[in-house]
Amino acid sequence: MARIGVISISDGRGHVHERVREFIRAKEDRLAGALEAAGHEVVRAGESLSSNAIATARAREVAAAGVDLTVFYYAVWAFPHFSMLAADATESPLVLVASTDPAEPGLVGMLAAGGSLDQIGREHTRLWGAPEETELVARIGAVAGAAAAVRGLRGRTFGRFGGRPMGMNTTVANTDQWMRRFGIDVEEIDQYELVLRAERADAAEAKRAREWLERYAAGVHYDGAKLTPELLERQIRSYLAIRDIIEERHIDFSGIKAQPELTENFATMDVTEAFLNDPYDWNGPKAPHITATEADMDGALTMQLMHEISGDPVLFADVRHYHADRDIWDLCNSGQHATWYAARSADPAENLAKVHLYPEVFFFPAGGASVQHIAAPGQMTLGRLTRADGAYRLQLMLGEFENYDEATNTELVNQSTPEWPHAFARLDAPAEVFLSNFGANHIHAVPGDRRAELVAAARMLGVEVQEWSRR
Repeated sequence: MARIGVISISDGRGHVHERVREFIRAKEDRLAGALEAAGHEVVRAGESLSSNAIATARAREVAAAGVDLTVFYYAVWAFPHFSMLAADATESPLVLVASTDPAEPGLVGMLAAGGSLDQIGREHTRLWGAPEETELVARIGAVAGAAAAVRGLRGRTFGRFGGRPMGMNTTVANTDQWMRRFGIDVEEIDQYELVLRAERADAAEAKRAREWLERYAAGVHYDGAKLTPELLERQIRSYLAIRDIIEERHIDFSGIKAQPELTENFATMDVTEAFLNDPYDWNGPKAPHITATEADMDGALTMQLMHEISGDPVLFADVRHYHADRDIWDLCNSGQHATWYAARSADPAENLAKVHLYPEVFFFPAGGASVQHIAAPGQMTLGRLTRADGAYRLQLMLGEFENYDEATNTELVNQSTPEWPHAFARLDAPAEVFLSNFGANHIHAVPGDRRAELVAAARMLGVEVQEWSRR
């Protein structure tokens, strides 16, 4: 949850302020209590703003507390220049909230302040309602969550293992643009570093991890050639190696090229990528480390933003096939789906019970295991940050992941690559609109409806939003 500053704005006439002071306080108490009950940390100004000096001083104090979002609260008519001074004293995104109690003209105060902020070009969001109104608290929370996520991006370091894979321009972003727009640095790391460290990784831990997978996975399908215990342990040692590099170089999220060098000569990165993205491994719970296959920078950036907002692992997939007869999409990519998506359980054993490790297919002659499962059903938010003429845009839609009976699932996966993970998605966007406009072959998803937070985050980042729907 987010840290939210709450500042109430009052009337500048002393005798009026004295009359409405307790009314403002009571309203603010109820709003702050509702936000805290929703899980947010609330930093309050301590008194309502009734003079120029108080406006600047209290706003600076709230800003110094490191809030993600600042709420200006209007329970009464408020002198607009107090809002202007307070806005100048804080750098966080602003939400103006008006009380709709007809006893006092809170709406008038908000509109007067909002118009003044418009005149100087200060971005803000306007909301209104009773202090404990569920919808109002949820909407403030969505903007606050977006603000916390955007703030969380700044100062991050992305680790790129290898360069552009297989000529895919959509996976390579401008590092100057990333620093300017998102505050993210890019650390370039050669894939050979991963190979060297994998060779030196703890063999005993790799063996223990392999046995853990053999015990809990639905199946580890060794074939004596493309998938052997030795190859699986090489993939696990790659995971251990990249974890060491991440810790040593303070990498916050990453991408691994893999194709064609590692997949031709070493091993696929499917196991490595899946368990980096998972909230656990054989040692127990851990924080997901967002990792994109094919060193997809914009994919990783989208996933990191979705993770900052939701706290969940984020799915990465190719838009593999559209089943027009069923109006569903097969989202499929070699091993990239975190195993958490198999059942979305806090217990890894429940997820792994639906996961198969199959020998890799002909695309990857170096072999290793692909991490196969069908993503659990449920509402999902899907999208991606893509670029058009050098400018970022957020392409966004709601959808549902679906599962079917065993025969239907088998029929569908066998039409593409059965050894790879699949998510069967029904998108709230017409196929013609999606295929004509989506700016990449990779798509990303998190559970639930996270559109409000993502739209708010995009606006804070100065990114255009393209949201698609059948309605």
